[in-house]
Amino acid sequence: MRPLKFVLIVCLFLQQAALAPQPAQAGADPKARALAERVLQQMGGAEGWEATRFISWAFIGQYQIWDKQQQQFRWEKDSLVAVLDIRARTGKVYERGQALQDEQKVRDLLDHAYAQWTYNSFWLLMPFRLLDKETDLAYAGEGKTQTGAPADMLEVTFPEEGAGKYLVWVDKAEGLVTQWAFFSDSTSATPVFIRRWSDYGDYGSIKLAADRSSLQSDLRLHRIAVPAHVPDTIFNSPMPVAKSSKSGF
Repeated sequence: MRPLKFVLIVCLFLQQAALAPQPAQAGADPKARALAERVLQQMGGAEGWEATRFISWAFIGQYQIWDKQQQQFRWEKDSLVAVLDIRARTGKVYERGQALQDEQKVRDLLDHAYAQWTYNSFWLLMPFRLLDKETDLAYAGEGKTQTGAPADMLEVTFPEEGAGKYLVWVDKAEGLVTQWAFFSDSTSATPVFIRRWSDYGDYGSIKLAADRSSLQSDLRLHRIAVPAHVPDTIFNSPMPVAKSSKSGF
């Protein structure tokens, strides 16, 4: 599910992206830009995104809390806990409640936590990135999702990377992303995957979707939450935090 080129493109996308949606390139396809703007508005708009500070979610056996104002990221998997300053890529790593002392192991795990932030947040938040200046949007015509729902389609590519593209289906009635596909090469006709983007809910001032299943396999993001406040102790705790479906931590 996680081909190397896909991970590299996601990392590039998020490294270049600002913390809030940015105006699309001046020369962007106007129809594509209008469609992306509608998506953003339906998901809470730039104002909703700006008002969102904390986001927590579980994905593929991992749990994370992102403070996007302070750019702190807490990542947990089994008995491992990493607390990362995203900008500096520094932080602490704990295993079974004990701080790791091996500098190389700490460095490797912090790098791993950073990679998980880029990848996992993209699977949760991709629609908020459609208007970033570093993306190239094109209107790909009308189509239908695998469930037969009519949609307008966006092609999303990365000119600076020169490889890889996404197709994003936007529901005609709701204006929300309902399906996406990833192609490892911009000229490829065969996607690496086609997955749903569904089961939307309201979280604070934004909308997020939990379902990323395909026709072949189920895949979901769990424990999604946008809490108004996360105690400082959460980002300093060496042990996995107690979780609830309501609060997210």
